[in-house]
Amino acid sequence: MTSIPPGSGFPLDRATPATRVARTAAGVRRLAAGSRDLETIDARSSVCRACPRLVAWREEVALTKRRAYADEVYWGRPIQGFGDPLAHLLVVGLAPAAHGGNRTGRVFTGDRSGDWIIAALHRAGYANQATSVSVDDGLELHGVRIVAAVRCAPPDNAPNPAERAACAGWLEREMTLLAPTTTAVLALGGIAWRATLASLVALGWQVPRPRPAFGHGAEAVVVNPQGREVLVLGSYHPSQQNTFTGRLTEEMLDSVLERAREQDPSQHPEHGPR
Repeated sequence: MTSIPPGSGFPLDRATPATRVARTAAGVRRLAAGSRDLETIDARSSVCRACPRLVAWREEVALTKRRAYADEVYWGRPIQGFGDPLAHLLVVGLAPAAHGGNRTGRVFTGDRSGDWIIAALHRAGYANQATSVSVDDGLELHGVRIVAAVRCAPPDNAPNPAERAACAGWLEREMTLLAPTTTAVLALGGIAWRATLASLVALGWQVPRPRPAFGHGAEAVVVNPQGREVLVLGSYHPSQQNTFTGRLTEEMLDSVLERAREQDPSQHPEHGPR
């Protein structure tokens, strides 16, 4: 089996055999724009086949597997967003890991990057537990939703420009649906940072010019079409390359999430969303 069929009862799978499938970048734009809620965009994005190279890679990985997971059935499909539908914080990652989200079916689940970001969200009070190992492990997120800029696992963890552009339709629609409650966005890594700012510009948000450069702890205040300010934060990606070398530490990640928490209206109910 190269991937989990939609409608098979896999946990968190919102798609059915009747879910409409995007097969081109234009199809992504059309189906994303027509998604009226997060459940619909979750379903449609999870069966997307717009990027042939990514489809072939994710399914090849799901078929051949890693030896340690030889007895598991891989998800092998695009990864939908996960978390609170009324989140004040949107976390934007790069793409699912080949043997992480592509295996488990949930973003930042079953790999070292997931270990880091979920543990940090737990310390910040956004997650009910510090681990993320499988879709049925009981993880719940409160006040935060996580999405990937590119929803399929790419070869060498490197989606190409056309693939990033094709997937932007899903990200932009998800940002639109979450906009009424979003007060902060955390971009994990330079690609996610650039994808976030590009999506906000495409959606008509006011973004500083020139666009702010990425860096750990980078900040940019953007303004949504309704005139409300939202804080965009940058963090180094919690990849093994960054965490093993000390380029990203727990303290650094905690500091960025503390800034995000400062934007949480529930901490300042008298003010509401800024």
